Amino acid sequence: MNLKPIITIGLCVKNSEKTVSEAIKSIINQDFSDGLMELIVVDGYSKDRTLSIIREALAQRKIKTRVFFEGKGLGFARQIVVDKAVGEYIIWVDGDIVLSDNYVNKQVDFMEKHPQAGIASGCLGIMPDDNWVALLEDIGYVIESLRQKGKIATNLLGTKGTIFRTKAIRMVGGFDLRFRGAQEDLDASWRMVLAGWKSYVTDAILFEKQKKTWSALWKRHFWYGYGLHIFQHKNKAHNMITNKSTDRILFSSQAYKLTHRKVTFLLPLIFIFRKAALVIGFMKAHFDGYGHDFND
Repeated sequence: MNLKPIITIGLCVKNSEKTVSEAIKSIINQDFSDGLMELIVVDGYSKDRTLSIIREALAQRKIKTRVFFEGKGLGFARQIVVDKAVGEYIIWVDGDIVLSDNYVNKQVDFMEKHPQAGIASGCLGIMPDDNWVALLEDIGYVIESLRQKGKIATNLLGTKGTIFRTKAIRMVGGFDLRFRGAQEDLDASWRMVLAGWKSYVTDAILFEKQKKTWSALWKRHFWYGYGLHIFQHKNKAHNMITNKSTDRILFSSQAYKLTHRKVTFLLPLIFIFRKAALVIGFMKAHFDGYGHDFND
C-alpha cells in the first residue's frame, strides 16, 4: 500500500486577526490525514489576536503544531519553516490565504507524479465577498493562473499556497535571511529554477483575501516594489520591473466573460495603479540604500 508522505504546512503570520480564521479553518478542513500533516506557525510578534485565533481553531484537532517567533523579516520566518520541516513537501499558507478542501491532496499527488517539479502553485479562485476594488485586484491573478493551469509556469511563483519540494529548497540554501520584506519567495523560486527544478501551475483551487481599499492596495504594491529592489540587485538577469506581460491589458474581456461584471473593464487602470506603486516602492528602496549590498 502506497502511503502519503508527511506534509509540512508553513503558516507565516503577523497581525492577521481579520483573515487568519478562514486561513486556519481551511487547513484543518483538508481531506488529508491529520497524522500526515504538521503545522509550523511562525509569528512576527503579532500585537493582535492572531495566535489566539489559531490556537482556538486547533484545540480539537490532532495536527502536530509547533509555534515559533521572529522579528527579522519574511526571509528569516520562512527559513525557520525550512529548517524545522519534517515533511517531504512544504505548503506555504499566509494569513490571507484560503485553501479548497482537497488542496493538499491535489498538490501532493501532483508532486508525486512529477519528480522534476520543485515548485507548484494552485489556481486562484474569486472570493465571493470581494468588493469591486478587491475583484479588480483578484481577477488579473485568477486569469493568469487559469492561463497556465497544467503547464510549466511562465513567471516566478511566490508562496501563495505554493508547494515546495523540501529537498529542492534546501538544495539551493533556503531563503535569503537578508530579505526583511517582500520578494523573498521569488528569490528562492528563481534559485530553484536556476538549479534545474521545474515550476508548475496545477488545478488545485485556493483563494486570497484581497485588500478592499485603494490605499491598502497602494501600500501592498509599494511594499512589493521595495522588496523588488533587493531582488534585482541579487538577480540582475531577471528584470521583474519590465518583464510583466503587456497582454494583461487584454484581460478585461476575459475577466468580463468570467464574471459578467462591467467593472472588470477598469482592469487596465488597476494594472497602471499597481505598476506605479511598484516603481515608487522600488525607487524608495534605491534611495534608502536597501539592497545595495546584495550583489552576489
